[in-house]
Amino acid sequence: MIYEFDRPIVELEEKIAELQRFAGEKGIDLSNEIANLEKRVRELKESIYGNLSPWQKVLIARHPERPNTLDYINMLCTDFLEFYGDRCFGDDPAVVGGIARFRGRPVTVIGHLKGHDTKENLARNFGMAHPEGYRKAMRLMYQAEKFHRPVLAFIDTPGAYPGMGAEERGQAEAIARSIQSMLILRTPVIAVILGEGGSGGALALAAGDRILMQEHAVFSVISPEAYASILWKDATRCREAAGEMKITAGDLYEHHLIDAIIPEPLGGAHRDRKEAARLVGEALNRHLEELVKLPVEQLLERRYQRFRSTGSQLQAK
Repeated sequence: MIYEFDRPIVELEEKIAELQRFAGEKGIDLSNEIANLEKRVRELKESIYGNLSPWQKVLIARHPERPNTLDYINMLCTDFLEFYGDRCFGDDPAVVGGIARFRGRPVTVIGHLKGHDTKENLARNFGMAHPEGYRKAMRLMYQAEKFHRPVLAFIDTPGAYPGMGAEERGQAEAIARSIQSMLILRTPVIAVILGEGGSGGALALAAGDRILMQEHAVFSVISPEAYASILWKDATRCREAAGEMKITAGDLYEHHLIDAIIPEPLGGAHRDRKEAARLVGEALNRHLEELVKLPVEQLLERRYQRFRSTGSQLQAK
């Protein structure tokens, strides 16, 4: 997928690839021309990605090639063993979870899972979890607490699934209980917003000791389209809504609603997955090393105070 603001970059990259093929086929040295174009690409990326609008960040957060939860688990962890089912109703493929080793440390990993194409998205319900997805996540959290494993939660969802079946099986209760469980879990919890952090579906996995957010991710109580539909009765004003909502990593960090912004490779995480994973891994390791040193009671008290004070800075303004 190519977004309009990305098109000049893509066109230059295609021209570079064409020159490289031509030089290889004809045996001509075009290294100077290629180097000049590569320099221009870097300058364009710095210019465009250094001045993205909130709506453009929404588009990047939704990019189908953006690394998803399973991609990061595979790139960051070893010995991953996936668990299935909530021991109540069934398994929800929109939530993935299990046990793994992160830099040699046993951890529990959970997260929403979007697909990279239509087939995968249909199988994963576009990352929109059912109640059994959140109950599966809770089962894994309790297991992590029992065996003193830190929990790494990866968030990437438009929101919890709002269908009739999900409501009949207790969607709201499952979300509320998941938040409650995370708040009192007697082991370190780090939440990372990878792409979209939408509505209660995201909040259900975001009540951690630390909330980290990738540079081009978004985090909000509602989508810009829904915001515009409700406030202005016009979903086409979603670009304007995105600016009003203050949903970018920079906005949320400024208001003390997240703890850190994880930089992304120039051009977004989808352009260099390995580098994106390295940056996420460094941030996770840094915060995890701090949290595992805290006594459990101190950890719980700090977590309580963190969420108890949420919004106080906004009220002071």
